[in-house]
Amino acid sequence: MMNEQTPGATAPLVRVEDLTVEFTGNRKASALSQVSFTLQPGEVLGLLGESGSGKSVTLRTLLRLHPERTTRIGGKIEVAGQDVLALKGRALESYRGGIASMVFQEPGLAFDPVYTIGQQITEVIRAHEAIDHGAARARALQMLERVQIPQARRRYDAYPHELSGGMRQRAMIALALACKPKLLLADEPTTALDATVQIQILLLLRELQKETGMAVIFVTHDIGAAVEIADRIAVMYAGRIVEENSVAGIVRQPRHPYTDGLLASTVDGSDRGHALSAIPGAPPNLASLPPGCSFAPRCPNASDQCRSERPPVVSLGSERLACWHPVVPLAVAA
Repeated sequence: MMNEQTPGATAPLVRVEDLTVEFTGNRKASALSQVSFTLQPGEVLGLLGESGSGKSVTLRTLLRLHPERTTRIGGKIEVAGQDVLALKGRALESYRGGIASMVFQEPGLAFDPVYTIGQQITEVIRAHEAIDHGAARARALQMLERVQIPQARRRYDAYPHELSGGMRQRAMIALALACKPKLLLADEPTTALDATVQIQILLLLRELQKETGMAVIFVTHDIGAAVEIADRIAVMYAGRIVEENSVAGIVRQPRHPYTDGLLASTVDGSDRGHALSAIPGAPPNLASLPPGCSFAPRCPNASDQCRSERPPVVSLGSERLACWHPVVPLAVAA
């Protein structure tokens, strides 16, 4: 079920309806199932969940990066008025980088090791815009300075392996923003970095987002990172969005037991000396999902209905929830 649009409101930049993704290699795996969400221009949506929940698959599907021979995609994806699943050839190439761009989790693998950072950014700009090499080089240098890389002219001629992890991630952001996309897809861009650099990258992304007005989908398994950058959070489990709400709504009153478990397992300084609260079990095998709710085998609230019937996604005001037995808000419980 989609979020209803208020009459007179701005049209969504991104509209995803009943998106399904199935990988059909040696074994079939249902990676996404009926994923729906919208994203307004300038809005930041955080996708939160454990590894294997479908977050990165969602981003890669938005850019059509999965191999077509072994991937079946259903549903609808619209970005800036374009039917993404219908794009082919040059139109698809123009969409990637020009309309939507991506910051990958490991920039050391995303960059080509045999070309300098500057060469790669310049090449991307010239591929999307009819400008000469000198103008593209000037834009590339400007982007490196914009993401606060020191000695940008020197770094322009550096190879990826010559930069630190934090500098490579900043260069990856410069590459992603070089053609002024309307939508930025950030796939756990701070995971491989130390805590201090993580905070710097998060602040940089938020600053650039506000400066450019682009929309962002930010994938993370870290609730702290999601709170720092997102306006809304969608919680994913086993290829479905099981809860979506504002950041304040998710943090203060999580309704889905999975969301509640994720928040309870978050560690901070006040937890010293206490046992870590963890969600029991492990995420299901996507090649053989259980009947009913996929979270039922790990859920403290699970009933026979949960084990046999899949809960629909229901809209409750600004909140969306897929659960037969949601967590009772504290105010109600009191």
